[in-house]
Amino acid sequence: MDMIKTGKFLQELRKEKELTQEQLAEQLGVARRTVSRWETGNNMPDLDILVELSDLYSVDLREILSGERKSETMDQELKETVLQVADYSSEEKNKMLRRMHWLFIVGLIGFAAFLVITLLGLEATAPYDAIGSFGLGIAFAMMILGVIFTGRSVARIREFKMRLLGKTEAGKK
Repeated sequence: MDMIKTGKFLQELRKEKELTQEQLAEQLGVARRTVSRWETGNNMPDLDILVELSDLYSVDLREILSGERKSETMDQELKETVLQVADYSSEEKNKMLRRMHWLFIVGLIGFAAFLVITLLGLEATAPYDAIGSFGLGIAFAMMILGVIFTGRSVARIREFKMRLLGKTEAGKK
């Protein structure tokens, strides 16, 4: 797939509808900069947004992905399949956000324990010193996990994991 070609096609479709990047972004619930990245080919929209764009511009999803118009129309079965994949993708993102939410709460509790022990001056006594240090360590670990999970590292880790699993499964067959 040629992302630059697809981006130019998305830009052409937006201009045909006489929409600015800002208007389109507002309609889709994304940042204007995100629309700009799609149109320059630096990034691609998620599947659910691709389906929305397909409906908005009244073009076949395959046309958007190929970056050019075709005469055939997208059949309903394919559209439903893509919507199911998009729903699955959204569900996975929501799962990840819930996990991150709980990890941050655990980190916040750990930091609060450290802060209370430090402010009360209890860090000099043995059990409180260990509890405070553990709480601070948990908070620090949750910050690191937050950076990893919210960055692009998770996608790379997942791709690497899938490649490993693919090679393992191929080796079994």
